Amino acid sequence: MKDPYKVLGVSRDATDDEIKKAYRELARKYHPDNYANNPDLADIVSEKMKEVNEAYDAIQKMRASGNTGSSGGGSGSYTDNGYYADELLRARNLVSEGRYSEADIILDSIPKDARNAEWNYLKGFLLAQRGYYYDSIRLLETACYLDPDNAEYRNALNAMRNRTGSFGNRADGTGGIAGSGCSVCDICQGLICADCLCECCGGDLISCC
Repeated sequence: MKDPYKVLGVSRDATDDEIKKAYRELARKYHPDNYANNPDLADIVSEKMKEVNEAYDAIQKMRASGNTGSSGGGSGSYTDNGYYADELLRARNLVSEGRYSEADIILDSIPKDARNAEWNYLKGFLLAQRGYYYDSIRLLETACYLDPDNAEYRNALNAMRNRTGSFGNRADGTGGIAGSGCSVCDICQGLICADCLCECCGGDLISCC
């Protein structure tokens, strides 16, 4: 979902009256009756009005719970990348503590339309930790695409590429080196890749690296 404040064209510091005024002006602008003679625009206007209504409702709910929509708000708080800022922060903290299964559960619970750069970055780490290096790099590339100015994401992607080289998933997509079994070298390579991202997330899987 888009930033509800941006949808209404107001700042997060706007008063309740200013927000209500902005909502009413947009509601008048996109009222269906204004486009009764223009069916080509009817669907577009309807979607826009739906977006305006959802934005207004979202702001009302956030303010009722004492949350203005900043990233430091309560559960489900809003950031420019979407809702679930607190969930992503919890997942990051769990990753840094090595509690990967718990972090994975949180990430999987976040809806697809709210999976921003941070989600892709953290999920990429978890996939690397499980040995899915090709998929990990793909998600890190997505994180960098969504947030190209984030040095942490870029460094993690470059580090993964440098550490893995041509090492990646098997052709069947199940992870690991093609062929039978899993060698000690495979395990070491996997640990090194996982440690690389772990350090980027604030933890340290292999203390000597």
